[in-house]
Amino acid sequence: MTRNALLTTGALALALTALPAAAQDLQDRPVAPPPPSETPLPAGDEQVQFTADSLEYEYNADIVTARGDVRMYRGGDRLRAGTVTWNRNTGKVVANGDIAVTNPQGDVAYGDSIELTDSLKDGVIENMLVVLEQGGRIAARRGTRNDGGVITVEDAAYTACDVTTSDGCPKEPSWKISAVTVVYDPELGRIKYKGARISLFGIATIPLPTFSHPIGGRSANGFLAPEFRLSRVNGLEIAAPYVFSFGDNRDLTITPRVFTGALPMLQVGYRELNTLGAFRIDAYGTYSRRSDDLGVAGSSVTTQNDFRGYIDSVGRYQLSPKWSISESIRLASDRTFLRRYDISRDTRLRSTVRVERIDDDSYFSIAGWSVQTLRLTDNQGLQPIALPEIDYRRRFDDGVLGGRFSLQLNTLALTRTEGQDTQRAFASVQWDLRRLTRWGQEVTFTAFARGDLYNANDTLATTVASYRGDEGFQARAIGAVAVDVKWPFIGSFLGGTQRITPRVQLVASPRVANLSVPNEDARAVELEDSNLFALNRFPGYDRFEDSPRVTYGLDYAIDLPGLSIDAVVGQSYRLNTRPTILPDGTGLSDRFSDIVGRTTVRFRDFVSLTHRYRLDKDGLAVRRNEVDATVGTRDTYALIGYLRLNRNIGFALEDLQDREEARVGGRVQVAQFWSVFGSATVDLTDRSEDPLSISDGFTPIRHRLGVAYEDDCLRLGLTWKRDYETTGDARRGNSYLLTLSLKNLGR
Repeated sequence: MTRNALLTTGALALALTALPAAAQDLQDRPVAPPPPSETPLPAGDEQVQFTADSLEYEYNADIVTARGDVRMYRGGDRLRAGTVTWNRNTGKVVANGDIAVTNPQGDVAYGDSIELTDSLKDGVIENMLVVLEQGGRIAARRGTRNDGGVITVEDAAYTACDVTTSDGCPKEPSWKISAVTVVYDPELGRIKYKGARISLFGIATIPLPTFSHPIGGRSANGFLAPEFRLSRVNGLEIAAPYVFSFGDNRDLTITPRVFTGALPMLQVGYRELNTLGAFRIDAYGTYSRRSDDLGVAGSSVTTQNDFRGYIDSVGRYQLSPKWSISESIRLASDRTFLRRYDISRDTRLRSTVRVERIDDDSYFSIAGWSVQTLRLTDNQGLQPIALPEIDYRRRFDDGVLGGRFSLQLNTLALTRTEGQDTQRAFASVQWDLRRLTRWGQEVTFTAFARGDLYNANDTLATTVASYRGDEGFQARAIGAVAVDVKWPFIGSFLGGTQRITPRVQLVASPRVANLSVPNEDARAVELEDSNLFALNRFPGYDRFEDSPRVTYGLDYAIDLPGLSIDAVVGQSYRLNTRPTILPDGTGLSDRFSDIVGRTTVRFRDFVSLTHRYRLDKDGLAVRRNEVDATVGTRDTYALIGYLRLNRNIGFALEDLQDREEARVGGRVQVAQFWSVFGSATVDLTDRSEDPLSISDGFTPIRHRLGVAYEDDCLRLGLTWKRDYETTGDARRGNSYLLTLSLKNLGR
């Protein structure tokens, strides 16, 4: 039946929006929310639809009472209660007994009784619990609602955490906010507290006399979780981020950082997402004494404070389906600012701006970039500035044999304030044809041609003679042809599949005038599994391997239930005796190259191991030995990394010096939500490997050790870090970081 006078919009809205319930009871209530009506009223209808086991009317007292699983519906609002009574004389409407109310947004309110005034807009709620659809729940002893819909509750508690275990047993939430008074404005979607405190695990409390936050993960103005750090250099650090929200797609975060051992620092971050793309920018600024230049020749030592800072910006805009603009800007005021304040450990900062056009068959790019070195012994004047770098590539079918052509046009201008300047332009074309024979071999034919034009100035400023090239304009022609044959053999093995693929490649190329042009991008050359069968084993464009050669190798793969092994090994042989420009130690300087290989092993989701190696062709001495392994589950795992480069290369080629390093890390889940983690980097290089090394063969670089707690709504951690190197004012020593993050507490 339908009764318009029994319950109006104001009455039901009060129950639906009440934030409420006993502060000590955040647990679920036994009553189920009311289901949708089986015969909903048309949209906009002001009538109230209800069902009940019985309906009573007391004529003398003028009281209407609905009893027995009363369900009321009005639009998207639904109410369920044991009884609903309307006193027509006093105008009081009361709902009692296991009340559950759902609003159109999906929020569910529970309680024992709701009492409304004659206006049916103001009212009082007793012992109520509301579970918000967007996350979180509020319990209060008593609550009231005014004409504007603002809810004020007393003796209240709020949490966004689970209040039951995975087995369904009640538990104390990881954190909750208790307050004397809580005000909820549904228009603003924000909760405000007075006399509040945050409890962690029901024990520790943090007072918050005045505090507010949005609900439902909205972005709004307010403080974020503070950061605490203790380091030898800066002392105790306290950071208090504050967010200014300009909408769901833009915000500004200002973070004052206060130190006991240094002047304060200000961090400002802005981010935005719009219809074209997204970008963010972070900036840091402070005053402190610069001592990063102590190891730089010609620098003056000063004890005066000076401005120091850092800018980090990244963005990308998609102007159309094919055109885009991207940028990445990283600039620091000096060489040790990032390390001193534990922002980054990078040794170089690269800034770039790029315009790109990409479609199915072509690529076009105009870019500019620069490099800032953070190494104390490097000269910034020798760092390159590229402006512009233009690259165009296009591929198309040849239309005759069924192969494919690839065309590339490229130009680059490199400028240095104190070093060599280089300009380069080239045009290249490559033709590839892939065929399968009747015996199953895969044969690929390749033809390549390129013409280069270089201009070099101030070549004597480059220390390594083989990198300089000739002064002025130089032209160069490059050509190569190749045939590559793979013959896979596939069969079943141990319940899985096994594949053995012998491979042979022949490459012929006439002599190229490599040393007449500068070498800017092909310096760190080394034979490895990734370039074993490459047409040019030099990286970049400035050098091209011009000796005819044959390369042979073997690919092996096996896939078993839960286990896979993938391996490759190979070697090359130069067919002529002409001297090569490839330096000793690269594995390519003799007619027979070194032997290189890679093995990858995966066992279920528990073990992942990759081993790369290079063996000397004469005595099989290990010239490169690199291992990266992950062992364990997502909760408990170990990361192991080891690299040893024993190339016996000359001191002049700084890009190829020998190194030995070990990296370890891991995490152990000691309880359901508790874990211990750590990592360390150790320099194993000694003077036998690098006479210029100051390491004694076992020199720790840095380590980290910590303990963390993380569940559905709380992240808490304590980390101890130690740096073993002193660089300027970034001194060696310990630092401690306390992390506290309350999840689902707005933004």
